[in-house]
Amino acid sequence: MKKIRAAIVGYGNIGRYVLDALQVAPDFEVAGIVRRDAADIPDELKRFPVVSDIACLKEVDVAILCTPTRSVETYASKILKMGINTVDSFDIHTEISGLHERLGEIAKKYNSVSIISAGWDPGSDSMVRALLEACAPKGITYTNFGPGMSMGHTVAVKAIEGVKAALSMTIPVGTGIHRRMVYIELKEGYDFKRVAEAIKTDPYFEHDETHVMQVDSVDALKDMGHGVNLIRKGVSGKTQNQLFEFGMKINNPALTGQILVATARASVLQRPGCYTLIEIPVIDLLYGDRKELIKHLV
Repeated sequence: MKKIRAAIVGYGNIGRYVLDALQVAPDFEVAGIVRRDAADIPDELKRFPVVSDIACLKEVDVAILCTPTRSVETYASKILKMGINTVDSFDIHTEISGLHERLGEIAKKYNSVSIISAGWDPGSDSMVRALLEACAPKGITYTNFGPGMSMGHTVAVKAIEGVKAALSMTIPVGTGIHRRMVYIELKEGYDFKRVAEAIKTDPYFEHDETHVMQVDSVDALKDMGHGVNLIRKGVSGKTQNQLFEFGMKINNPALTGQILVATARASVLQRPGCYTLIEIPVIDLLYGDRKELIKHLV
């Protein structure tokens, strides 16, 4: 069996867990790791090629993008043009549709596949929401996150001028409403009120109740646990009062990394274009003989 050669682009929290997932996936091999400082090689990467440009790697089938959300489109556009598939965990919900269209045009032109927003939300939770809506086409779904650390929001805060270190916690209020608790270490010479206002007006935070607090040590507060509780109340056919609930408590980057690897597997089975997870056959995410998977899961 020819293994899928995957490159990890970015080696932060998610990249580390993607490497873990690739190493235990029997149908993958690590083509290499792309990071800005290719000369800085941690011990766990010394057995793999580490480069600053994916063009330096050989025979890459799929690039797993572990970069900040706001740089996903730049990396994906470049890599798709090389004929290499990409998967990512882009997480700004309101911008997914536009990204889907733009990357779709590139992927079709260069005979490659892009699967976007393939984390756990958006991602696997999107699949659950779609299934629940199929079960009750008429109704309301509430997605309640946390309590836990939001990686996307934390990265967004770190990018704001004056922030030395950051942690963004998501606290569920109920009925899909959330409170953002942001803890920051401030760089010397910066005004806390101005930095706090910049955080609150960032697109990641402007629609939620957000509290920003200055602390001495962000690291003393950090815990990568997270979770979700999905509730749908609706109608099946003409029958009222159907109630569905899905919940999980997880290590945030570990689950994201695992789903990205499963999505990378699915990418080699799709036609050129851009997809979200709800457009991908679930069985394509799984390793194993399809007949055996059907016997086991159906």
